[in-house]
Amino acid sequence: MYLQHAKDVWADHPGLVAGAVHATGITAAASVDAQVERYCAIAAERLAAGPESGFPEIQAWRRAFAGMGLKPTQYRCASEALLRRFRKEGRLPRIHPLIDLCNAVSLAYAIPVAALDVARITGFLEVRPAAGTETYLTFSGDTENPDPGEIAFIDAAGNAHARRWTNRQSGLSAVREDTASVLIVAEALHDSAATDVPALADALVTELAAVWDCSPRSAILTENAPRFEFPA
Repeated sequence: MYLQHAKDVWADHPGLVAGAVHATGITAAASVDAQVERYCAIAAERLAAGPESGFPEIQAWRRAFAGMGLKPTQYRCASEALLRRFRKEGRLPRIHPLIDLCNAVSLAYAIPVAALDVARITGFLEVRPAAGTETYLTFSGDTENPDPGEIAFIDAAGNAHARRWTNRQSGLSAVREDTASVLIVAEALHDSAATDVPALADALVTELAAVWDCSPRSAILTENAPRFEFPA
């Protein structure tokens, strides 16, 4: 299996930096309390100086969404939505230790982080403009079709595993109690993304190896090396 971004995405977003991490051996019987607390503290300190809307990481995604014809305050990238909720409520809901860890890391770096159950992905995953015929399963069980031209995470079976790029993941490949193999994707567009995304990926690899009995693999994707291969 592999993850890659389409040539159109790289051409339209030359500042894109994408990181991928694959890990096998994930279980729901793990504690990430210390890790979550540490990364949330980083986010809280940063938010104390000003709201997430002023972060360069968030502003870059807002510009990208506006360029795609989306209203940035209606369709927020995942990290902005998390930061906004965290700022208002002071915490995030606990879902699954892997998701809790990824959410906390996303908060600290202000970068969208998607975690997908590899067993629910068919063949490959390509980040590309949708044809409009793909199938997207919501968390409530409803089925949608992405708009034609909308950037989505699309597999070989035509399943859209995320809509509006970094806005909303699908319920189809959401991490569950029985999830064992995961693909984690982090993407950024801001000026220091070339430094921040590798740092985020390294942090995830370190935390995953410390919490679970696994040996994560990671890569930084570029226009010249756009593919990350991982086992099914």
